[in-house]
Amino acid sequence: MKIKKITEILIGSNNAGKVREIRALLPKKVKILTTSSFNLSSPKETGKTFLQNSLIKARYFSKKSKKICLADDSGLEIDLLNKEPGIYSARWGGYKNNFNLAIRKVFKKLNQKDKFWKNKRIKARFICAITLYGPNYKTLQSIGKVEGRISNSKKGKNGFGYDPIFIPNGKKITFGQMKPAVKFKIDHRLKAFKKIRKLF
Repeated sequence: MKIKKITEILIGSNNAGKVREIRALLPKKVKILTTSSFNLSSPKETGKTFLQNSLIKARYFSKKSKKICLADDSGLEIDLLNKEPGIYSARWGGYKNNFNLAIRKVFKKLNQKDKFWKNKRIKARFICAITLYGPNYKTLQSIGKVEGRISNSKKGKNGFGYDPIFIPNGKKITFGQMKPAVKFKIDHRLKAFKKIRKLF
């Protein structure tokens, strides 16, 4: 099937921060639709991987809206916690996706694993899996990663999610302390999007 250029896309997420970041990656000429336009709730994420969950979301929102949908599933892997929270990153914040709660849980689990962790380099990475799914459109997937470490305290109020505790390699400040324009140039979402950018 010939891949045609996408001029209209539904962003398959009810997370305002994620919608904002995906919108910033898309060309200005592309018409952007959101799930609120269709009054759509989110599907259950029953996949075992980021790619599986992004496909579940993209397929669900596309079938409900009859539109081509771009959905991502992303999260934080911390090596000391056996790559947790991973695909459960949002769920660590409870049913309200309270990331202050999720960050406290990260620190609590790190303390349980190693009470001296704050004096060490705790390797971590953000992963983003993107799926494009739509009627009469080839399903496409890509994945992006950014390696880094965990900050020993919460820093910064920019971004969302775990951004205030993640310091990317080569930087001394967290994603939460960075200006959005700086973060967007190096983050996991951009790396995943670069692989499908030619479709727009």
